[in-house]
Amino acid sequence: MGLYKRELLAVDGTKIRAQNSHDNCYTAEVLLKKIATIDEKVRKYLSELDESDKEEKGDETSSEAICHAVEELKTRREKYKEYLGRLEKSGERQLLTTDPEARRMHSKDGFHCCYNVQTAVDSESHLIAEYEVTNKNSDAGQLCATVKKAKETLEVGSIKATADKGYDSRQDIMNCIKNGIVPNVIPKYDKDETIFTIDYEEAEITEETRASTKPEAIEKCLKAGVLPDCYKDSNITVEVQSPDNLSCFIKNEDGTVTCPTGNIMTCVRHRGNSEYYANKDACRQCKTRCKASGTHKTVSFGAETKVVPVKMYGHPKVKLNQIPTHGISPNNHTLDRKDYTKDYRVVIRVKHDEKITKLRKTIVEHPFGTVKWTDGAHYVLCRGIKKATAELGLSFLAYNLKRAINMVGVKRLIAEM
Repeated sequence: MGLYKRELLAVDGTKIRAQNSHDNCYTAEVLLKKIATIDEKVRKYLSELDESDKEEKGDETSSEAICHAVEELKTRREKYKEYLGRLEKSGERQLLTTDPEARRMHSKDGFHCCYNVQTAVDSESHLIAEYEVTNKNSDAGQLCATVKKAKETLEVGSIKATADKGYDSRQDIMNCIKNGIVPNVIPKYDKDETIFTIDYEEAEITEETRASTKPEAIEKCLKAGVLPDCYKDSNITVEVQSPDNLSCFIKNEDGTVTCPTGNIMTCVRHRGNSEYYANKDACRQCKTRCKASGTHKTVSFGAETKVVPVKMYGHPKVKLNQIPTHGISPNNHTLDRKDYTKDYRVVIRVKHDEKITKLRKTIVEHPFGTVKWTDGAHYVLCRGIKKATAELGLSFLAYNLKRAINMVGVKRLIAEM
C-alpha cells in the first residue's frame, strides 16, 4: 500500500520482562555465597547437637527438627552445586531456572529477568518494519543484524538507519557500511565524524559493480577507494591516501610528547630504557593519520631520543611538526617499519548527521510506548526466545494494524485485503 517510505529506519531496543523471578536467577558468585551460607548453618546446627549430647538433656523433638533442617540444607546445597556445574559447563554467566533463555538485565527500574527486543521503525509511517528478540544485555553490535533483516523485509538494496549511542560499535558500524546501510549513530567519543582505515586493494571497478548493492560488490568498491552509488549524497566519503609527507613526534621538557598534528601524548609504559607514548582519543578523531592500520599510534623514545620521524598519510590541512636537524637517534628505524610497506590505504569517513539522530526519539519510542503500556505487553507469557518472538510478533502486528487504520481507515484496509 506504500505506507512504508523505506528511506530511513530508527532502531532501538527495549527490555521486556520474562517469566522468571529474581529468586530463580543465579550467577557463579551468588551460588558460591549460598553454598558458603549453607555450610555455615550446617556447622552451627551440628555444634548445637554436640552441645545437647554433652549435656544429656536435649529435647528429642528439637534434635529431630535440627536433623531434618540439616538434611534440607544438604539437599539444597547439592542443588546449588549442580547449578554451579551447569554454569561452568555451559560457559554462561547466568542460569535462569524458569526460562533458561532469558537473562537478568538492567532496566530503568532496576534489574529484572528480561529479553532485549530490537525494532526497526519506518521514519515516515512509524510502522514497525522488523523486530528481533535477543537475550543480549546491551544494544552494541545489534544495529547491522536488525537493519539487514529489515532490508530483506522491505526489499530494498540500501537504506539509512539511525540509533542512539548504545549502538556505537566501530565494528558494527563498519559492517553496516559493507552491507548497504548508511549508519547515523549518536557517538560516544567522536565529535564530527567516525574514521575507518582499511587496506587498499587495486581493482577494476565497473559501472555495474559500483551500482550493485551486494555486500561483496560494496566491499570491493570500498577497498579500491571508490564510493558505491548507494552512498552518493550520504554522510559517507571514501579517500585513497599515501604517505607523502614527513613529520615527527617531539619530546617536551615536561615529559610529554607532541604528535605531528599538535596533540599531546603521555607515557603509557616503560620497557628497559625506552618510554612508550600514546593518546587513543586523539588518534581516533585525527583526520591526518600517521599509521596504515586503524589502531592508535604508540611511539617509543629511547633515553637520548628527542625526535621520532614519521610519514603522514593524505594531504593534511593542519600544520605539521617540522623535523629538526638534531635529537634524532641514528638507530631509529621508524621510517623503515612494515607500516609503510604499502603505499596506499583507504580512509572511510562517516559524518555525524545531527539532524537525523535527533529524529530518532520521535520515531522509535512511540511503538514501544504503545505496545508496552497501552496494550500491556511489557512482559511475555511464553518462555524461550522462539515462543517470546511469536508472542511479541502478535503484539507488533496489532500495533501496525491499528497504526494503518489511523492512517488510511478500515474501508481501505478491507478493500486491499
